[in-house]
Parts: sequence; C-alpha cells; structure tokens
Amino acid sequence: MTPRQSFWGTLVGTVVSVCALAYAQVALPAQPLLSDYALVSGGLVPVLIGMLALAGACLCLAYGLAAVEPSRTAATRVLLLAGAAGLMMSAIFPTDPGTSQVGSLSGEIHRWSAAVVFTSLPVAGWTLARGRAAAPRWNAVRAMSMTAAVTLGVYLAAHPASITSPLINGVAYYGALERAVVLAEMVLVTVMALAFATGRRSAMATGAAPAKPAAESAGPEQERLAA
Repeated sequence: MTPRQSFWGTLVGTVVSVCALAYAQVALPAQPLLSDYALVSGGLVPVLIGMLALAGACLCLAYGLAAVEPSRTAATRVLLLAGAAGLMMSAIFPTDPGTSQVGSLSGEIHRWSAAVVFTSLPVAGWTLARGRAAAPRWNAVRAMSMTAAVTLGVYLAAHPASITSPLINGVAYYGALERAVVLAEMVLVTVMALAFATGRRSAMATGAAPAKPAAESAGPEQERLAA
C-alpha cells in the first residue's frame, strides 16, 4: 500500500462510517447513544460497519504516516492504533441496555474502549500538528483537535453518570453531544489525512522528491561496486 492509497483508504473508511451511523440514526428507532442502536432489531450490522470502518480509517492513516514521516509521527501513530483498537473492542463487546447503568463485563469493556477512542483521537491530532508551521492545513488539524476535546469535555459533564449532569440538565441533550463528539472525531481523522496529502502534493509540485527507501537508493552504488 502506497501513502496515497493509505490516505484514500482513510477517507473512504471515514465516509463509510458516517453513512453507516447515519443510516442507524435515520432508519431505526431513536436511541440515547449511538452504541444503543446495536441492541435494536436491524441495528447491529450498521453499528459494526460504522465502528470497524472508522477503525480501518485510523489504521490506514497510521500506515500512511509511517511511510511518509516514520520518526516524527511515532506518537501520533501509537494514538491512532489505540483508537483503532478501542473501536474494534467496542464493536466486539456490545454495550448494556439503558442509559447510565453498566452491569455486564461486555458493557464495562465497551465503555472503557469507547473512552480510549474518544480521548486518543483528539490527542493524536494535536501531536501531529505540534511544532508544525502555521499553515492552513495544520491550523485546521489543531482547530478540530480542540473542538473534539472541548465537545468531549461537555459530553462527559452532561452524561447521566456524571455528578455535574443534574446541575446542567445533561439528560436532555447528552445523546446529541455524544453524536457531536463522534462527528468531530470523524472530521478530525479526515482533516489529518488531507493535511498530509496536501503537504505531499505541495512538496512534489515544488520539486522536492519524497525520500526513497534505503535499499532502493543504494541500488546504483551497489551496481557500480559490483562492476
């Protein structure tokens, strides 16, 4: 898989995830949280597709970053892999019925896996843009990272399991906030991929050829020595 293919894989995976979860939102009976759609008739497949497609998008992005900037993006790739693993675990272990009570081992694993996803992706975006020039594409990554982090903080404050929820009437809108967090993180993954794809095209347009693997670049020298 080339870097270009990996970035296209990120975009396709994110679009598939959005479409699958949008289908559950529109076609199925309303549920408090997105994960709850897996508990109603016809909801398991779109929820699984949505989670696994987004996990695939994170893996594709991590692969592309490793191919383009292996040393500088190490922390970002670890966080993307953690997010992908959390999405897979959330897909394998369904949530419990209800709004705030978690009674089974599966529900507990699902809850903590989702927590890993929600927290790792905003940090991944921030680490990717950290130390970069104030170019529009990196500013977009920073802005989306902050948006996802702030939205997550408000969602956690509004969740019925939080002690702050009664103070702000969080029960009335915490489901909408969870959807906002998921959407913000999908957009963040897309913006991260576009930022690197744009930078790669700009470098090629200005004549800066991408670095070749060591084995490939050493080929002519080895041929001269052999001659």
